[in-house]
Amino acid sequence: MLLLRGAIGIVALLQAGYCLANSDTSTPGLWLCALIGLAAGAALLLGAFTPIAGIVVGLGVIAIGFSTLAAPMPNLFDQKLSAVLAAVIAAAIVFLGPGAYSVDARLFGRREIIIPPRSRL
Repeated sequence: MLLLRGAIGIVALLQAGYCLANSDTSTPGLWLCALIGLAAGAALLLGAFTPIAGIVVGLGVIAIGFSTLAAPMPNLFDQKLSAVLAAVIAAAIVFLGPGAYSVDARLFGRREIIIPPRSRL
């Protein structure tokens, strides 16, 4: 889980950094999206608010990858396959949770699922 969170968190931070670094064609909407991407990428790296951050990153990746507008900055998701794979990783993080090495695990504790024995009739 740590490797999945790190991989997609770093990619989200890089894409948001590219959006913020290209200041000559940026708009206030692009700045807002980049700041949300930075926050979500950092949250995934730390493992804080993991389900919410995973959803935000997944939706952002799909929006960037399948947008019909030309990207004014280097785009990590210009190929649709890379966008789909990054969205699948984000979805896996949402469904699996933050993992043992995360801020969420420290705050809320590790979860243990106990399946009761099957009753015989």
